[in-house]
Amino acid sequence: MPLLNPKTSQDSLAIAQALAAELAETAIERDKVGGTPQQERDRIRDSGLLHLIIPTEYGGIGENWLTAFRISREFAKVDPSIAHVYSYHHLGIVVPHIFGTVEQKDHYYAATVQHNWFWCNALNPLDRRAILTPDGDQFRLSGTKSFCSGSKDSDILPITATHQVTGELFILAIPTQRDGITIHDDWHNIGQRQTDSGSITFDQVVVYSQEIFGNRTGNGQPFSSFRALLTQLNLANIYLGIAQGAFAAAKHYTRTTTRPWLTSGVETATQDPLILQHYGNLYVDLQAAELLTDRAGELLQTAWEQQWDLTDEQRGQCAIAIAAAKVATTRVGLEVTNRIFEVMGARSTSSQYGFDRYWRNLRTFTLHDPVDYKVHDLGNWALNDKFPQSTFYS
Repeated sequence: MPLLNPKTSQDSLAIAQALAAELAETAIERDKVGGTPQQERDRIRDSGLLHLIIPTEYGGIGENWLTAFRISREFAKVDPSIAHVYSYHHLGIVVPHIFGTVEQKDHYYAATVQHNWFWCNALNPLDRRAILTPDGDQFRLSGTKSFCSGSKDSDILPITATHQVTGELFILAIPTQRDGITIHDDWHNIGQRQTDSGSITFDQVVVYSQEIFGNRTGNGQPFSSFRALLTQLNLANIYLGIAQGAFAAAKHYTRTTTRPWLTSGVETATQDPLILQHYGNLYVDLQAAELLTDRAGELLQTAWEQQWDLTDEQRGQCAIAIAAAKVATTRVGLEVTNRIFEVMGARSTSSQYGFDRYWRNLRTFTLHDPVDYKVHDLGNWALNDKFPQSTFYS
């Protein structure tokens, strides 16, 4: 696929679906190997999709978040690791927009298009071991960050760092290849094996003042905490995509390979009454999760368009919808990726099929933050009409 310049949502989705078909051909083997999906990342670079949500005035495609999440979902159906690093690229791009000045927003949007930058995610505000120290007219960054997804083969690192003097948590973005940065190959988890979500160490790395966007408390306006909403709905869409991919894979296997149980009284697995019962239940659950996720996406897009005019009420309503989608996709996803084996049968557990990767990927990714706290927030809203507290995460 040559370098493309998609102009419409249909163009972008068609390119994403073609890429997803390519990813599916090697997904099982790459999951076993782990490491950096260099070739696949380069295919995304060449596709033009890195510019998806960058406004047209900067040379981007100017798409909305509904399309961005739809594409992440398409990738997640076949390769959640690629969906992970691709989607976090977009979450990185908007860091200067949300936390920076107008000049910083303009610079990073335009430069991302000009250089075809691939952003990663090294924010992780819970890990405060990266220390930012004043050094004349500039700063020095030293320490460690964990869970730095997509860091290998990235061009820009968005980072949170603790100010050495004030203790405030600042947000910055620096080139990945700058002297003093070491990306470690220490991501060896059971799932999301090609996300390079390990650690980075910083050894007296130079940081210029124009690369620092400010502290995470922002200016107290609702839009200053908007990235948390993007992150949470992004997760819900990837969880849903994994579940939909598992369902589709199970459906194909059941129709082509599964045998009916000997006492079922039917000749094919597709007529087995208990298998049909399972598929019916899984279908209903997936439909409900998809509708909740799409509704949350519509609310989020409307809220995004408000920018700095966003109200507390609008942000709160959006946060509730996203929390509901997050809980639903987590629950449904874990149920689907587990129960597909019941409709496929014992032979489906063979490693040649790699069906276990759906559960491993989802189980790993759903531990990003405790979903129980989302349920708590929803309960506080349902009973007490209290919106969730705005934080870096929710």
